[in-house]
Amino acid sequence: MDFLPFTRPDIDDETIAGVADVLRSGWITSGPQVKAFEAALSDYFGGRAVRVFSSGTAALEVALRMAGIGAGDEVITTPLTWVATANVILTVGARPVFVDIDPVTRNIDLDRVEAAITGRTHAILPVDLAGLPVDRDRLNEIAAKYQLRVIEDAAQSMGSTWRGQRIGSFGDCTAISFHPNKNMTSIEGGALVLPAGSDLARCERWRLQGVHRLPDGSMDVDLIGGKSNLTDVAARVGLGQLACLPEFNARRRLLAQRYFSAFDRSLGCQLPVDDFAQADRWQSNWHMFQIVLPLSRMRIDRAAFIEAMAARSIGVGVHYPPMHRFSLFRALGWKSGDFPLAEQVGDGIVTLPLFPRMTDDDVVRVCTAVTSIMREALVPA
Repeated sequence: MDFLPFTRPDIDDETIAGVADVLRSGWITSGPQVKAFEAALSDYFGGRAVRVFSSGTAALEVALRMAGIGAGDEVITTPLTWVATANVILTVGARPVFVDIDPVTRNIDLDRVEAAITGRTHAILPVDLAGLPVDRDRLNEIAAKYQLRVIEDAAQSMGSTWRGQRIGSFGDCTAISFHPNKNMTSIEGGALVLPAGSDLARCERWRLQGVHRLPDGSMDVDLIGGKSNLTDVAARVGLGQLACLPEFNARRRLLAQRYFSAFDRSLGCQLPVDDFAQADRWQSNWHMFQIVLPLSRMRIDRAAFIEAMAARSIGVGVHYPPMHRFSLFRALGWKSGDFPLAEQVGDGIVTLPLFPRMTDDDVVRVCTAVTSIMREALVPA
């Protein structure tokens, strides 16, 4: 039986041919394809300014720098996400302040945020886990009340909506990832959607060594920039993927519906939020379909569950371990037990296969495998 991975990028022949054209052109680093990709993304986000980067992480870091976040500042975020979210806060010299999650949405619990705000808090950095949007109304209400910047980590939510508006088409700064496991890819890459009035030239200098080109051909450097420009090769892949994104996301949505109908609810696994009845409020792009195993009722641990799925030729991911328990953050004073809801979800979460080329039968195959393993693993009540 063929191995079914938890995700797989889908790149069409036209895009592959377009990449070959770029390679033949002799201009393969940042150039006309990058400009075209930025323009296409700007159109996608309703005309907002967009700059692309070599990764979503780089975009997030530059967003913090553009917002003036630095040494001595605090940034509130979630402990349940990819570690890059907190790493970039440390990179700019600030301190991440974790707030526990809502166990249903698995996103940061906005009802707990105000208690974490201090005189040093300068921003909130929410994450749309698995593509499910954080409540933008409540988020922006809190930010306005305390005059905080909002740096949206929308790495996972390209194409998701809040009250009918695309994530990134409104609000403050929005950082997006085009990593190969995302809903659209540029191989590696990311983008930053900026609010009106942003200093775009300064953003570009953060992106490329702080260099400011002068009319006479000379240059100046006025800040310590990085090296995070996107290549034209990657941008051409991104252009092809952006054109396919509506189709990709529509297929993911249908596969998620299939999961909800085929999954055995009696197993006691916690399923993700079913957003199909709440489309007027939020709509996920179904970046991932994640379940939380009822470990306290099982004879096996998560590692054994993953191994059993692999034995059935099905790949399963873990997204994500609660980051406050990593050595880097324990050294800053965080410890196990600080965020029990994130720990409970993070300890049991598994990502099931979900990508556009999957068939309905693939979903049934995954659900059948989960049921078989769980029936053997569950301790009788």
